[in-house]
Amino acid sequence: MNEPLLPPIGMLAELTHRCPLQCPYCSNPLELLKANRELDTQTWLDLFSQAADLGVLQVHLSGGEPTLRRDLEQLIAGLSARGVYTNLITAGVGIAEGRIEAFAAAGLDHLQLSFQGARPATTDRIGNHKGGHEKKLETARRARAAGLPLTINAPIHRHNIEEVPEFIDLALSLGAERLEIANVQYAGWALTNRDQLMPERAAVDRQAEIVAAARERLTGIMNIDFVPPDYFAIYPKPCMGGWARDAFMVTPDGTVLPCHAAQTIPSLSFERFGTRSLAEIWTDSPAFNAFRGTDWMLEPCRSCERREIDWGGCRCQAMAIAGDAAATDPACVKSPIHARMAMLIDEAQRAAAVSSNDEQFVYRRIGVVTEPA
Repeated sequence: MNEPLLPPIGMLAELTHRCPLQCPYCSNPLELLKANRELDTQTWLDLFSQAADLGVLQVHLSGGEPTLRRDLEQLIAGLSARGVYTNLITAGVGIAEGRIEAFAAAGLDHLQLSFQGARPATTDRIGNHKGGHEKKLETARRARAAGLPLTINAPIHRHNIEEVPEFIDLALSLGAERLEIANVQYAGWALTNRDQLMPERAAVDRQAEIVAAARERLTGIMNIDFVPPDYFAIYPKPCMGGWARDAFMVTPDGTVLPCHAAQTIPSLSFERFGTRSLAEIWTDSPAFNAFRGTDWMLEPCRSCERREIDWGGCRCQAMAIAGDAAATDPACVKSPIHARMAMLIDEAQRAAAVSSNDEQFVYRRIGVVTEPA
């Protein structure tokens, strides 16, 4: 039986796809939206107002790079006026002097800063942006000086997984309250670059041990959230807490989605804000209801004791690997094709062995998807 439909409490707002970095692990779609497709200020404010009316308590302002929006202070102020908690997710490069202080003055509650590496050379190579690491350090210092709580986000893959101990030291040195060790999930540009990004199994195991020890050592000092890699898992993670269960996201052009990669499921059609209200989309959209709750599940998910723990896992991963969005998430050991995950890991290792470092990256760029360099 499906549980009663509750209002959402969280929202991810992708304000823009524009970004000064070109990270090959980005979860944005390959067809990035240009600036002329973005919602204007008033439409975003109207959307945020409806989100607050619907019950949303926290909004994560993301992109691309959200600080490229000149109206970001106004958007933060609009959310703050409604009592909505705001978290700015930023790459931390190219932010003009005085803007972080302006974000704080507008009511920003928290800043989440991504580092592509714990070492400057790694950060600059992965982001394809010279001098990016130093700019990020300055952003962190300015955020702390402005009194903003700080999270350091470390997207982990083969090219930086051995830097996990250094990420922990970096977050501590910057006075972060929280560190997110987030293994890359393979959607968008990350799926295109999967062979180049996939870590070795031994490195994943070492990472888990390091994080577990650090969590115990730093209890009461810094929180460490750990997002393990699906391909190495026994059981899947719930997709954003469960498909359309308590959160949703909005793309730069106002398309409302249950998760980042939902548009990769060809059988589903998603609505844009303005054609209907946010409440109507949340409640009645066929796409939102397609995998909501448990009634849609097939065996072995339907009778599984974990069905209300992982809520079926990732529908987009099932689509990408099994070719069927309703299939058991291949990350689950109970999936009939779970062994395919190990095969994909092995294939990635063989592919990586014949290339060098980042030579084969398809860097994230707005426009035509380029061939590997």
